[in-house]
Amino acid sequence: MDGRDLVRSMKAFGSAGATQGLRTVRAAWRRRRADAAGLPPRGAERARVPGPVREVEPGPGGGVVRFARSELRVLVAVNGAVFWGWDGAGPEPSYALAGRCPEPDPRAVLEPDKDGGWRVVAERATVAVSRHGAVEVRTPGGVVLRRELPPRWWEPAGGGPARWTQRSEVAADARFFGLGGRAAGPRLRQGTYRLWNTSPGPASASGEDRSSVTMPVQLVVADAGTHLVFHDSSWDGTVALREGEEGSGSGHDRPGRSVLRMDGGPLRCWMTVGTPARVLLTWASLTGAPALPPAWALGHHHVWSGPGDEQEVRRVVAGHQERDLPLDAVHLDIGHLDAHRVFTVDEERFPKLPVLAEELRRDGIRLVSVVGPAVPAVPGDAVYDSGTSEGVFVRDASGPVVRGVASAGDVVFPDFTHARARAWWGGLYEERLGRGFAGFWHDLDEPTSFAAFGESTLPRSARHSLEGRAGDHREAHNVYALCMARAGYEGLRSLVPGERPFVLSRSGWAGMQRYGGTWSGEVATGWPGLRASLSAVLGLGLCGVPYAGPDVGASPSPELYLRWLQLASHLPLFRTRGGSRAAGGEPWELGAEVVEHARVALVERRRLLPYFLTLAHLARRTGAPYVRPVWWSTPEERALRDCEDAFLLGDRLLVAPVLDPGVDRRAVRLPRGRWYDVVTERAYEGPARVLADAPPARIPVFARAGAVVPVRGEDGGTELEVWAPARGRTGGGLVVPDAGDGWVEPEIERYVSRWEGRRVVVERECEDGVREPSCPVRVRGLEERSAQT
Repeated sequence: MDGRDLVRSMKAFGSAGATQGLRTVRAAWRRRRADAAGLPPRGAERARVPGPVREVEPGPGGGVVRFARSELRVLVAVNGAVFWGWDGAGPEPSYALAGRCPEPDPRAVLEPDKDGGWRVVAERATVAVSRHGAVEVRTPGGVVLRRELPPRWWEPAGGGPARWTQRSEVAADARFFGLGGRAAGPRLRQGTYRLWNTSPGPASASGEDRSSVTMPVQLVVADAGTHLVFHDSSWDGTVALREGEEGSGSGHDRPGRSVLRMDGGPLRCWMTVGTPARVLLTWASLTGAPALPPAWALGHHHVWSGPGDEQEVRRVVAGHQERDLPLDAVHLDIGHLDAHRVFTVDEERFPKLPVLAEELRRDGIRLVSVVGPAVPAVPGDAVYDSGTSEGVFVRDASGPVVRGVASAGDVVFPDFTHARARAWWGGLYEERLGRGFAGFWHDLDEPTSFAAFGESTLPRSARHSLEGRAGDHREAHNVYALCMARAGYEGLRSLVPGERPFVLSRSGWAGMQRYGGTWSGEVATGWPGLRASLSAVLGLGLCGVPYAGPDVGASPSPELYLRWLQLASHLPLFRTRGGSRAAGGEPWELGAEVVEHARVALVERRRLLPYFLTLAHLARRTGAPYVRPVWWSTPEERALRDCEDAFLLGDRLLVAPVLDPGVDRRAVRLPRGRWYDVVTERAYEGPARVLADAPPARIPVFARAGAVVPVRGEDGGTELEVWAPARGRTGGGLVVPDAGDGWVEPEIERYVSRWEGRRVVVERECEDGVREPSCPVRVRGLEERSAQT
């Protein structure tokens, strides 16, 4: 280890934590020593490129193109997705795919192209391969969406995994999005982004865009169309992006560029094209439908992270109830565990945890437990002894179990890339369920620890099963949390088959939506952190992870707390944090005015719960995120591509959060069509840039004219809030009634709103005609009060 690591140790622990600091230094030294022994130096390397084409072998959906020094397999699947893999790489095995690779499209065939190249023509795209290995994906009209230049490999002369680089070009007007949950977004400008899951921590405030959920997934929007590209390698790497420039006058366009550098793994890629909705639908068909959360998980969550006991938790809950602050779930942090041991409760401070859980459940509040992967290496500990007996812990290259360091001391880690380890771990949740917990959030699952400074607490040379293929932590690191989420999700499905599991992960990878959602971890504090929270949620949604959100309450000012709360109340996961002054305290500790305004946001979130449930069902069926960029329906509108301070909630509401201090009015860019301010009911005609009031009590929210939005009525039942369509136009909306839990697939109800004379009529469309709505209807926006734009 170097001097920088030592300085970080001292800063993190100081004199009071000298013992833990020395443990950390020793653990870092052990990791370095293990890697030095288990990962021999690369030494001399040989560079390689594909070379000229030699022969082709047509096959179902495409075929194989053989070059002088490599071969390329091209496949167009029946769902329209395009795959290509170099050096014999196929779509499987893959942690991203939900199951087997989709069947090839029998209509797609490999045929000669111009200049000695070859192409595969499909319904939605044409894949062209040049005679030197460049891969172009074109629209049916022949416009190039993406051009991947011939790749380059660097192979160790003594053998071992090859590094590789893939350079790509996109249209000059294209904009980049995705790469997981990025603070620097949602539009990703020029910069280099690392593809290695790390704890965000305080480093995200220093300009380093670290993320606990990174994925080599880019969503690219251009005039010619939208495409998603996924380079399926879980190794460490970087993506360097540079937006293009359009020439003026007689000047030439400069294309946008992406340079992907990976330390290893197969060079293989999936690409989907079409509208944003079509792209995400195809992506979900590849990587799996998002898990459907139980209804309570779409309400208000509160993390209790204090050092108290059961009575302290009851006090916090009572504080919410006495002030009429809706609360649906309480998350218990590591403070409720015995010496931070996993699946072990501190019986002195929480002697009757099942009783507490039952009391809360009667009030409609669920209890959620934190779960980390680190198992204290203490003989006699039930989890440690059981895991040792099963042989499920990660080992180093020479055989012994790897030991890391955490707040509990020396720890070991299960190898979640082994099916046996996942089955063993999933069974351990029975203890948590017996204590009354209804959901689980996985923390420090990169894996890291409070002492690892964002880096993995496992050495890169640590050995993993990787589903029987065998490999090391360089390949397993980014998918470790994904596999842990799978273990928890599948364990809960087995233990409580009638309930929808709630699993929240801090880290993850492509396909993690199959097992639950994520939160942004410890993002930067202050106003930059507020903006970063929105960026991360939007970016994750465009990568196929729709259920996400930040934590609210990291020691902010009252103004920042309210603005963060107002934003978060319109995001899929709505979670606040309290329990101690270090965590930001409870809202009533910030003053009566803060409580009053916080109540407005919390009550509105509860009112919108039926709408969030509908969005959850639609996300499961279509892959469409709850939170969408304002260009979602009209990506051809360039002005909307650059809008990063507002978002669509579904396709019926537009939310414009306040992201800067001292703001009581803000500019909002509206897409085309008529939009209503949901408070004043004033109508605005888009596309336009309007000024909207943003007093401390609320942020601007707009409803699309004609929208049919399911909301919670005063009696607790569902009613339809309908916004009057523009004269001569119709509107509508989808409603998915939900029982709150269970696996019954409810029917999607389709509603149409229209003018009939002087009144607005709302009808439900059915296969046998139209019917009356199944719940009460309230029409808004009837008064013709338009605002100047």
